[in-house]
Amino acid sequence: MSTPDYLKVSDSEVLSNSWGTLTRHRIEYRRRDGDWEEQVREVYDRGHGATCLLYDPERNCVLLTRQFRLPVWAAGRDPMLIEAPAGLLEGAHPEDRMRAELIEETGFEVSDLEHLFDAFSSPGSVTEYVAFFRGTYHLKDKVAEGGGKETEGEDIEVMHVPLDQALEMIRSGEIMDAKTIILLQELALRRLTG
Repeated sequence: MSTPDYLKVSDSEVLSNSWGTLTRHRIEYRRRDGDWEEQVREVYDRGHGATCLLYDPERNCVLLTRQFRLPVWAAGRDPMLIEAPAGLLEGAHPEDRMRAELIEETGFEVSDLEHLFDAFSSPGSVTEYVAFFRGTYHLKDKVAEGGGKETEGEDIEVMHVPLDQALEMIRSGEIMDAKTIILLQELALRRLTG
């Protein structure tokens, strides 16, 4: 990607290159009034991801997961986060990666996934964008145990939650994950506008 004319990168320094890459950038940014301003920002790059909300129309349920999230604990919240299944792309096509993640995390294989959109959830400091999908599942679609890959430190609980209950869980604070909230609200809006 080319650098826009309102941005000059003075210096970039890699601060950490472990699970992801943390880089400090010193930039000059031309404001809308034409003045140049120096800024120092840290950017974390861990790759891009995909997420999917599966819905069972016969039972009016969504398929969610619950797993330990260290950053949530570090923020002082309950670290057992309820989420839509998701995973890093790691070079794979988003739909292919999502299908694999669904089997790994939930044990369900679905035939049709619909790509909804891509979105950045924390663009002030993280490069990651997430490809959002939706799909339909039925209990007969279970092909594996699910629960994630133990070798990757995953210990995932699979949850079949009635849609109305899941929406209430947003209001009560039981569901705090942004991608999951977006997907649940998208499903609720779609059902309202039919």
